Amino acid sequence: MKAVLPIVNWYQEYKRDLPWRNTRNPYLIWLSEVILQQTRVEQGLPYYLKFSSQYPTVKKLAAANDDDVMKLWQGLGYYNRAKNMLKTARIVVNDYEGVFPDTYEGLIQLKGIGPYTAAAIASFAFDEPKAVVDGNVYRVLARVFGIDEPINSSGGKKTFATLAQEIMDHQSPSLYNQAIMELGATVCKPSSPKCIDCVLRMQCVAYKNQRINELPVKLKKPKLKKRFLHFFFIEQQGETYIKQRTNERIWHNLFEPPFIETPQEIEDFELFTLVESQTILKNQYMPSKTFSVKHQLTHQTIYAHFWVIEVPKSYKLSGHIKVPISNLHQYAVHRLFDKFLNYYTLQHN
Repeated sequence: MKAVLPIVNWYQEYKRDLPWRNTRNPYLIWLSEVILQQTRVEQGLPYYLKFSSQYPTVKKLAAANDDDVMKLWQGLGYYNRAKNMLKTARIVVNDYEGVFPDTYEGLIQLKGIGPYTAAAIASFAFDEPKAVVDGNVYRVLARVFGIDEPINSSGGKKTFATLAQEIMDHQSPSLYNQAIMELGATVCKPSSPKCIDCVLRMQCVAYKNQRINELPVKLKKPKLKKRFLHFFFIEQQGETYIKQRTNERIWHNLFEPPFIETPQEIEDFELFTLVESQTILKNQYMPSKTFSVKHQLTHQTIYAHFWVIEVPKSYKLSGHIKVPISNLHQYAVHRLFDKFLNYYTLQHN
């Protein structure tokens, strides 16, 4: 068995003071882990504070209105996390009487909780010696032990999971897991790591062999899909039209204005000739492009344009709801629409 990494003392001296580190409450730990998936601490912290304040218990979250939760989540991205979080909360309340299981094996049985989150809750809340392996841990282990196996391959994941469990500190599993994650987040960073400050520098294979920038190894991702979306913000005497997304994979259940998608970037005049656009631009209502934004998702890049159209009282648009523009802040909207609304508000104040 490989030796435990000497990082607990370093962690206790240099760790960041974060609220979820000051609790053994499995609900709050789970909440933080859901929010921090694919999100930096700096961005996720205010969301954690909002959620833990508004929904301090799993029972309160389970009883929450879906739209209220989505609204509170707005701007954090990856909205499936919020939907799955609600599902899991309701399972805990309905099937487990509002009490999280206190072991990894019990937690992994919960729909919506995977190996990483189960290990985090089990070790942080209940001190079970179960290794937590996230991106930070992958990076530390790959560099310290000089592992060339891709971290995003099935074989690589098994290798790192086995290694992480082998070197787990069974005396202080909670502190140890948090220490190695913290080291990866603040010292052994993806770029410009602070090797000179690293407690593991003298035993780090990558540091000794000048391979810091080569590790960890990742298999190349497939080429990102490009999408071109044209949103139409309709002004009708202080009201506008929006629709809730129900079938699409991204931004599910979020509200947005009517839009059309084109296979590539097109000239403005070409947009007006599209058959699909006539249901929006009927009677020759002329829109003006006011806002454009590029939005990066995991598997696609979205190029969005927002057009503002002023229409008379007689105009109607089927399949959408008409709401006062001043009330749009009450609806959960996706990041693109939110950015446009911020711009629109500034222009009209």
